[in-house]
Amino acid sequence: MGVTPAQLDAFFAGRPASRGLFEAVRAAVDAAGPSDVRVGRSQVAFRRRVGFAHVWIPGRYLRSDVPLVLSLALRRHDPSRRWKEVVEPRPGRFTHHLELRDVAEVDDTVRAWIAEAWALAG
Repeated sequence: MGVTPAQLDAFFAGRPASRGLFEAVRAAVDAAGPSDVRVGRSQVAFRRRVGFAHVWIPGRYLRSDVPLVLSLALRRHDPSRRWKEVVEPRPGRFTHHLELRDVAEVDDTVRAWIAEAWALAG
């Protein structure tokens, strides 16, 4: 069963900038290939066999004006300076956090990172 529009509407209620960024991320994920979308209390997750991308709204939990953060699971530490933070929760697994403020930031580089994460989650 897929995510319903009502679930997404509730998650992004009152946050149109966050919703617009989510739709840009979702289009990039869809271009990578099929995945499941799950709406949780704190995030929206994209999954194949395992989760590979998550988006969340930092202003709900932190003092932040960032509309959306995209977190991607990769098997390497990507050295780009665009990442807000990269953590290694377990050996050989790196979670990369990218703050998004404008849909133009979901560019070819971000789409390539999403496609890499998608492929690894197979």
